[in-house]
Amino acid sequence: MGKFVIKPAKNGIMFNLKAGNSQVIATSEVYSKEAACRKGIASVQKNAPIANLEDQTEEEPKTFSNPKFELYQDKAGKFRFRLKARNGQIIAVSEAYEAKKSALNGIESVRKNAADGEIVKEEA
Repeated sequence: MGKFVIKPAKNGIMFNLKAGNSQVIATSEVYSKEAACRKGIASVQKNAPIANLEDQTEEEPKTFSNPKFELYQDKAGKFRFRLKARNGQIIAVSEAYEAKKSALNGIESVRKNAADGEIVKEEA
């Protein structure tokens, strides 16, 4: 079972979504207040299970309305994804993956772990 770990960050507070094996599968932006961070977690919990997958690595990608996962390649050629809420705001991002299949597995892990992930707070 996954969990959201709220932790201090430079200039604020953020969360990581961790899979059952404690691997970080998604990261948030830095928020100024814990309440805003918790709202971000609630948004991931609500949107991840229903988000479509927009594969921007395809030659002619099919576009979807939000919420959605956007799968893309960064400048270094690595695969990444971001989760966008219904309002278009990015609410979680992934690490860089060497293989597209690994990034797709990451998206499925976020879908699976976000909905009922417990929320824990890491102290500084």
